Amino acid sequence: MSQRKFKRARQKAEKSKTEAIQQPEQQPSVQAMVWYKEEDWDTLKEMFVDGDRLPESYQDWLTKAEDMKKQAQDAGDAVIKVYIDPQTFPEWCEKKGMAMDSEARSQLAIEVAQAQSFSM
Repeated sequence: MSQRKFKRARQKAEKSKTEAIQQPEQQPSVQAMVWYKEEDWDTLKEMFVDGDRLPESYQDWLTKAEDMKKQAQDAGDAVIKVYIDPQTFPEWCEKKGMAMDSEARSQLAIEVAQAQSFSM
């Protein structure tokens, strides 16, 4: 192999190696996060069929939620907080035929985020 061909082969191998190491860029996304108001915390916990699975106090929940929000934002994602309203959530669940649980809360957050992102 000539010096020239050898040099080209080595450059090609280094280029392939560099491309393999580089990670593809992730597109930022919008994350819908279920959010609560402190004044609604106790009411909602009693209302949810899985309320016993939530942290005992609002402050414990808020600390965890803020951490998750920060992680998403640090990853480049936009976060939409979707507040669960104890006045309207039961009716929404009834219309959707869903139990008032984490699945319904997540579904509501997704629907609200989609509606907001389409209107932006």
